[in-house]
Amino acid sequence: MTLDAPPVQYLNLDPGLYIRPEVFQQERQAIFARTWQFMGPVSALAEAGQYMAIDIAGTPVFAIRARDGALRGFKNVCRHRGAKLLADGSGKCGLIVCPYHKWSFADTGRLVQAPWYGKDPAIIPEDWPLEEVHMAEWRGLLFAALDPATSLLEQLGDLPAELADEPMETYTATDQATVTFDANWKIYTDNFVEGYHIPGTHPSFYAAIDFEAFQTTAHPGFVKMTAPPKDGLFYRGKWLWMWPNWTLSLFDGGMNVSRINPTRPDHTDQHYHFFFANTSDAAAEARAKSVNGTLAVVKEDYTVCVETHRNYAAGAYSPGPLSGRHEKGVQYFQMRVAEALGL
Repeated sequence: MTLDAPPVQYLNLDPGLYIRPEVFQQERQAIFARTWQFMGPVSALAEAGQYMAIDIAGTPVFAIRARDGALRGFKNVCRHRGAKLLADGSGKCGLIVCPYHKWSFADTGRLVQAPWYGKDPAIIPEDWPLEEVHMAEWRGLLFAALDPATSLLEQLGDLPAELADEPMETYTATDQATVTFDANWKIYTDNFVEGYHIPGTHPSFYAAIDFEAFQTTAHPGFVKMTAPPKDGLFYRGKWLWMWPNWTLSLFDGGMNVSRINPTRPDHTDQHYHFFFANTSDAAAEARAKSVNGTLAVVKEDYTVCVETHRNYAAGAYSPGPLSGRHEKGVQYFQMRVAEALGL
């Protein structure tokens, strides 16, 4: 499919691609290892020793602000016997010390000490540094990549132009949340990149927008959905999804950014970061409305996603037609998946 192709009746992807373990392993190598993954706000790593640890489709990684000011990334895996070095989330440390056998590493990745290891044969520290991960920043957001196929800007496509007038750097990261559900990450993504389900799944959200004016368009690197909001809706009426698995939704005076991260073929975590221009106590209620409203809307999606996954796993579904009006985002996402998997 090309973005300017004439109307064609597209069918949903083969449900086997959502449930087979071997497909998930292929996705880990062909999609998640080869793309830039959103980690969180760069501001969380402003001081030396501050780190951020995440999971990328099963591979643990962390970023750390080194004492020399550099921002470095590594696999969150000890070179000794493969233990996890740092717990997921943010924190601050001096040396990076493995909790298993107390091997310690510098913020350059260099092995500093392997206590009680012995000298017959002796360990050579230079032979066992942490494995590096690529780091990149864009407009206050931090990204990591295991083995990127392109630069971050190439992956973003036309997104920088789309958000050129949005004062993202002026927003402050305030809240985080992780929500989970037992369905394949692609089922949820199919759901996110279309508004067709809003009347049936989100009745309150449906009542708060002009659904007849809802539009979905696919662009290089992202899908854009827009709808005029009615009075009282915390959303600004613009929702973005970026290849392969992150989202950005705009509020009045802020935004949320999420990463859709699979841990198994049938389990997905969605990690949210919320950013606001006004962080005063007086604006706390408005911020809470945006945070809680976002989480309430996305949780409404999870039930139908879980049930859809079960139908796929049971072999009860064969691919149906995609709407040319509402499901251009689904077409685009599924095209990118098929290309990445060589289908």
